[in-house]
Amino acid sequence: MIVKTAKIKDTKNLVGRLPAIRFTEPKYIYLAMDNARCPKAELYIKEGDHVNECQVIGMRHGPFFEQPIHATCSGTFVGLEKHFHRNGKLTDFIKIENDFLDTLDSSVKTRTQEEIDALTKEDMTQILKDCASVGLGGSSFPTYIKFQTDKPINLILINGIECEPYITADHRIMLEYPYRIVNAIKYVMHAFKCPHAKICIKSKYKDIKEVYTQVLKEFEGSGIELCCVGNFYPQGWEVAMIKSATGIQLKPGELPTNRGILNLNVSTMVGLYKSIKYNMPVIKRDITITGDGIKYPKNFRVRVGTSVKELLEICGGYKHPEKDKVFILGGPMMGVSVPSDDVIITKTVTSVIVLDKTDYVENPCVRCGSCVLSCPVHLEPVQIMNAVKTLDKERIKKLEPLRCIECGLCTYTCTSKIQVTDYIRKAKMIAKL
Repeated sequence: MIVKTAKIKDTKNLVGRLPAIRFTEPKYIYLAMDNARCPKAELYIKEGDHVNECQVIGMRHGPFFEQPIHATCSGTFVGLEKHFHRNGKLTDFIKIENDFLDTLDSSVKTRTQEEIDALTKEDMTQILKDCASVGLGGSSFPTYIKFQTDKPINLILINGIECEPYITADHRIMLEYPYRIVNAIKYVMHAFKCPHAKICIKSKYKDIKEVYTQVLKEFEGSGIELCCVGNFYPQGWEVAMIKSATGIQLKPGELPTNRGILNLNVSTMVGLYKSIKYNMPVIKRDITITGDGIKYPKNFRVRVGTSVKELLEICGGYKHPEKDKVFILGGPMMGVSVPSDDVIITKTVTSVIVLDKTDYVENPCVRCGSCVLSCPVHLEPVQIMNAVKTLDKERIKKLEPLRCIECGLCTYTCTSKIQVTDYIRKAKMIAKL
């Protein structure tokens, strides 16, 4: 989708300065039965059962791991309802009527600092597995699997770059929860016996720099430092961040742990803090609701399972109700478009962008080379697109579409308004056959 850069910049700067609004008491919460990584699930409760906050009420099953489903409020299980998931598909959701008592499950407990200091890497790995900790930057990759590496870790990188347009949820969480983030970093450093950690932010984020420069004075000698990197997109991409922060260039497909680096997102760290300190799963998260289709863009702290429709009402509703809307979960470059606002906030929804629909006419490729010049992994998007159009499977494989990170820059820079990224996605599916 092509949007005006100036408008994005103004909106992001404004919303990033606004404190997050707490909306944690919805009448109902909805929890997805399955997700993109776990296509199967089983339920441990039946209609009419009372559940406690943080109680395990089901289990999702993936190809190589399982993921507990935790209730994010206390209340009564009403039944299953279909709503749109962040993957863009209609999915069965567990509907729980909130009793507003916040009755915690008995599994929640506060660990003293002495107890935390006594935890081994294996102990923390099990805690994160039981708490279903996943990457909250959007990846949803299980955190405990990262902890299972047998590679020595010499540096921990915390990704606070948030390079996509519009989104400012991580920006706000860094400003509002610096001590949770820093303490979580210390937990990870302790687990891996790692001497150094860097909190990576864009150089232009002066407010974050001021906050962490002050906070880190209280942790002198901890080995944690602030690292200001470039202001470009996709600087938040793991490979680009590592190169900017360390000078190390990862090879295609190479894991950071092979170079002694562990990479985690700042929102993930806030969730990790709650898991280690209180044995709590992620039941709340920060999100951004923004775009030119709503009246008042805002940042929120909400319960996982909150309906987007309720949040849109707090944003004043649609600016132009008569116009068709585009709904994007995640950033406008790498997010997923869903057909309606009947969407539920899951753990990994970083933002909801609402835009007034604009129809673009796709013109023939003029071979300007913009997509090639903008590709961060040095692919040939036009050649891949042409191979897809002719279903030339051998040619597709030679062009290596699987190296694509789906950053969307080829589409964004295309002067003919061709949805180049969609062709690359098709090429990736063909290359896997």
